[in-house]
Amino acid sequence: MSGLHVVIGAGGLGRSVAEHLVSGGERVRLVSRTGDARVTGAESVGADATNPSDLDVALAGASVVYQCAQPAYTRWAQEFPQLQTGILDAAVRAGADLVIADNLYMYGDPNGAAIREASPENPATKKGRVRKAMADAAVQAHREGQLRVAISRPADYFGPGHDQSSKAIFGNAARGRAMQFFGRMDAPHTLSYLPDAAAAMAALGTTEAGWGSVWIPPVQPAVTQQELAERVWSAAGNSGRPKVRVTGEGAIRLVGLVVPVVREFAEMSYQYEKPFVVDSSRFESTFGAAPTPNDVAIAATVEHYRAS
Repeated sequence: MSGLHVVIGAGGLGRSVAEHLVSGGERVRLVSRTGDARVTGAESVGADATNPSDLDVALAGASVVYQCAQPAYTRWAQEFPQLQTGILDAAVRAGADLVIADNLYMYGDPNGAAIREASPENPATKKGRVRKAMADAAVQAHREGQLRVAISRPADYFGPGHDQSSKAIFGNAARGRAMQFFGRMDAPHTLSYLPDAAAAMAALGTTEAGWGSVWIPPVQPAVTQQELAERVWSAAGNSGRPKVRVTGEGAIRLVGLVVPVVREFAEMSYQYEKPFVVDSSRFESTFGAAPTPNDVAIAATVEHYRAS
């Protein structure tokens, strides 16, 4: 699709989406609260995404909007629905289509079954219910003809710029320090490489195949956290058994009594206590995409944190 592509949110995902769009020859505007986020080849604009007037200015002339913004993890229930509704409404006013960065929380505990786009949505957590309600509202707006919507649902991210988890694992390994993991080390777990998720969002916004649907973008092969630790440790040039610190479900809930962000994470701990396997074959076959090879993704992430 030609026209102006506006990316809202300049965290690791938003910046990577903007980079992929620029590399594809698109005209791109990157919106952040301060306006000082820089991606080579993209226009940078400052706007408060909760302010309708700011959004109208930021989205002026947009053909496609990419919703990559989110509030603090501890404020999802209070702030996320209003934030996304405001962005959706602004996209409608601008006459633009909307690609939304979602996640897998609305599927709830899969009890060992692989998660696919059509898997039952049974959220048993507060954040899962928030995510489901927001996605349902966006899909309904598409069905009503207000705008076209596509939703991307990656697994948990790792990769350059996703500091929430990548620093604690890849950054520590790059310095020979113990990597931080949660839950069981012997349960398989699917991860998404952040640049792959960003490339998928760019594909959804620049082709016609994805509108009106939910998509799971290319994910990495499911491996146990122990296997991941060994691969990351080795890629960082370390020898011997990997150094790890493991925080189990009980400890997460105990720490959560005094640390708000850990308290919010506690309800999602099922993802790390049981097998959590995700299937992205539908997206891969539709768009001819494939995940970055695991060793390449790990090496690039280690090098990013070594350099930084």
